[in-house]
Parts: sequence; C-alpha cells; structure tokens
Amino acid sequence: MTPPSDPIMLFSWVNTMLRDRYVNLDTLCDDMDIDRKELERKLASVGFQYQEAINQFR
Repeated sequence: MTPPSDPIMLFSWVNTMLRDRYVNLDTLCDDMDIDRKELERKLASVGFQYQEAINQFR
C-alpha cells in the first residue's frame, strides 16, 4: 500500500493507519519503509504535528 502524495490525503491516511493498525509512528514507518522525517516534514508543511500521547497527527 502506497501512501498518498497529497498532504491532506496523507494526513487522513496516516491517522487511519495509526488508529487501525499501528501502535506508534515508528512502527508504521518501519513496517511500510517510510522515512519518518520526510513524512513529518510533509505533514508539517500543511500544519500537522505528530502527537505521541494520542498516536495521531493534529
């Protein structure tokens, strides 16, 4: 499964994956071979930051 390239769609996709399949962002990135820093940079470009306590981007 390839993550969407559009940052807003990516936001929704990542949060769904975190809610339904992964206990944290590191596990998602490791399992899907995604560069965590790049993912966080892309989502930060549209105002979202990873919130570890709730395991979501907000």
